[in-house]
Amino acid sequence: MEEDRQQVDALLAGYVAGSLAEPARVLVRCHLDLSTDSRAFVRDLEAAGGQILEDLEPVAISDRDARLAAIFALGTDPAPAPAPEPAPVPRPAAKTRLPAPLYDYIGKDIPELPWKTLLPGLREYRMGEIDGCKASLLWIRAGQAMPTHTHHGTELTLVLEGGFRDQHGHYVRGDIAYADDEVDHRPVADEDEDCICFAVTEGALRLTGPIGRLFAPFMRG
Repeated sequence: MEEDRQQVDALLAGYVAGSLAEPARVLVRCHLDLSTDSRAFVRDLEAAGGQILEDLEPVAISDRDARLAAIFALGTDPAPAPAPEPAPVPRPAAKTRLPAPLYDYIGKDIPELPWKTLLPGLREYRMGEIDGCKASLLWIRAGQAMPTHTHHGTELTLVLEGGFRDQHGHYVRGDIAYADDEVDHRPVADEDEDCICFAVTEGALRLTGPIGRLFAPFMRG
């Protein structure tokens, strides 16, 4: 999961700089709603200013103190930057299963959504395409494997309930999984609970396994 942590750091820097597409921005807000560590990191990034952050190489979470020290030691006068995105303050618990930023974005909670069955054990709610990114919720039955697939662009997946694992690691509530055209994986939901994820993709998903190719027309419909 080291690659994921590096990409999440870069994603948070893009959020503070105000450069993310709207669906990715909502995904990050949901992540910050669920992650105390990332909220603290974003507050430190905000103190450094937005524009200079995107020129820095992503680093792992364990190296965040070093990155912050480097930022504050730059001593440069960067060009005026867009107003940084504020780190959201979690609201008091509401009677919704979705994080508040996503509930506000959709306007409905999980049981009220018009889910579409893609395959046995796999349902999807599509939010459409905004700023060149497709956003959707995925509901994977406990123990169910998704078809093996890769991507024609970038995919960000935030776990909202339950968890899943693939060859890169185990992801639970609040975690972000990063994938691109170099990742060919087969996520499997944890055995003890259904997994619900918020996915933002740039480019189409490409099914690579034999079963996935058989069902590809239904997945794209």
